[in-house]
Amino acid sequence: MLLYQPSNGYCYNSDTHFLYNFISINLEKFKNIKGDLLDIGSGSGILGLLVSRDYEKLNLNQCEIQNVFQEFSSRNAACNKIEAKMHKGSFLELNFDKQFDICVSNPPFYHSDVIKSENEIKRIARYNDNMPLRDFIKKVSKILKSNGKFFFCYDVKQLNEIIFYLKEYRLNIESLQFVHPKKDKDATLVLVYARKNSKSLLSVLKPVVVFEDEDFTQEVQEIYKKSSTHSIKVEV
Repeated sequence: MLLYQPSNGYCYNSDTHFLYNFISINLEKFKNIKGDLLDIGSGSGILGLLVSRDYEKLNLNQCEIQNVFQEFSSRNAACNKIEAKMHKGSFLELNFDKQFDICVSNPPFYHSDVIKSENEIKRIARYNDNMPLRDFIKKVSKILKSNGKFFFCYDVKQLNEIIFYLKEYRLNIESLQFVHPKKDKDATLVLVYARKNSKSLLSVLKPVVVFEDEDFTQEVQEIYKKSSTHSIKVEV
């Protein structure tokens, strides 16, 4: 999959690849994946495009607040011959004309207390000022169909809040996976799969370990191979 990205702005990273792989694992149990898919904060479009590539019966919708990334998402969809509808504006403020079967997102999750990037494009894409966790989850619950699926990744340090808000808005966690930089290091990222109005028990998948010494582990190499993306940086 060919993906254009800004040379001086926020670029997709390994988190998105890990989330895509996590989505694939959890969708394997379903025989007929179809309906409306929404990629929230689509950026370059990579996450929604990868899922749509694998599940051709899904209708891809992209939501993006930044003009430059609206252009990249739409351009990359066309480049890869995947039809997509772009919803322009803040996810929290948009009024959608339908509910969705699946929502996916690699949202801005860095806490507003940390030192921020001076690059405005990167700042909006990385920090949760514009999309606080509670508001994000509340809005997803509103636009998700009953039994609809919600996949996202987040800073593992905020897991308590994630669990609390998901439960508050009737989103039941069905699967979690933790990502560790190395096998002897604490997890830094959590991948979450929740379903609206579900009562299923929780499954915790084996952790993803990113590095062995200075190289990617075999598992991570396989994830990148499965994603099969090629990035081209362009000036904005």
